[in-house]
Amino acid sequence: MFVTSQRIALFMEGALDSDSGKMGFGLMRFSKHPIVCVIDSKFAGKTVKEAVGLPYNIPVVATIDNAVQKGSEILVLGIAPSGGKFPTSWEAPISEALQKGLSLINGLHDDLNARFGHLLNTKADQKIWDVRKPKANYPIATGKAAQLNNKRILMIGTDMAAGKMTTGLELYAELKKQGMKVGFVPTGQIGITIMSSGIPLDAIKVDQAAGAVQEAVLEHSDKEIVIIEGQGSLAHPGSTATLPLIRGAQPTHMILCHKAAYSHLREPVSHIPIPPLDEFIALNEALAEVCGSQTKAKTIGIALNTTGLSEEEALNSIKETVKLTGLPTTDVVRFNVAVLVDEVLNC
Repeated sequence: MFVTSQRIALFMEGALDSDSGKMGFGLMRFSKHPIVCVIDSKFAGKTVKEAVGLPYNIPVVATIDNAVQKGSEILVLGIAPSGGKFPTSWEAPISEALQKGLSLINGLHDDLNARFGHLLNTKADQKIWDVRKPKANYPIATGKAAQLNNKRILMIGTDMAAGKMTTGLELYAELKKQGMKVGFVPTGQIGITIMSSGIPLDAIKVDQAAGAVQEAVLEHSDKEIVIIEGQGSLAHPGSTATLPLIRGAQPTHMILCHKAAYSHLREPVSHIPIPPLDEFIALNEALAEVCGSQTKAKTIGIALNTTGLSEEEALNSIKETVKLTGLPTTDVVRFNVAVLVDEVLNC
């Protein structure tokens, strides 16, 4: 869609210190494009590291005009608002960005080509990429992925924004570095943006969702290992994404992703407790196997997101999780992904 040398600015107004900035955080860690700045007026004049402690010396600026002055060519909506809806308060800054010649990467559900396309200068090759735009139709799933002779590793989560995409990409990168023939199936806005391919699972008709996953997994039939980015959670009352991922991918193995500092789901369902991890693992495995009629998927490790915990607290949480589940556990960002890579290679 875009040349990787093009410079990007992350629009994160009011979200640099919030979980809703996960699109921006994902790109900071994995983007192949140079990131010249982050837009969030609250922290203007600082770097991302100075503002929120993340290990990125990316300057934070206050306005679209500041981003243009920094040499930005593409504006990325780095915020994932609840429900993926475009806030009306963004109308003015996004219009300004397009009028100043920036292209736009939009990971929200709204079609911004329809909304802002009239502002594009097509002669200058200016574009709007609506990342969550599915194909018109996908096949109905048939369980065909179960016939593949490879390892299919699905990331599952106790909640939204638990680290499923990050864990999957860290695994993919390390396995590739080790010379493995590995594929990655992006299923959400961040993964698709980073890999420039994938399926916008939560924008696909529910009857076709498992088929879309199956189709994407079958495209990697020549790979020894396929990492499938997870979405949502069986524990979340507003999520329908995990079941089609399981049915379409027919995973042979799973990795559980959990935000260690949380005992309950995030707003707006914070009244719902997160189940005990050992019981939740059993639930996902039972759902995958369907009483022995479909692929048995063993959970081989746990990726804890220890954001908000001190290093001592994080290490204690890892020890407690190992004791409870008997599974190798790490924080793939704070520590490393090696223990999970070993499990993938040896399972």
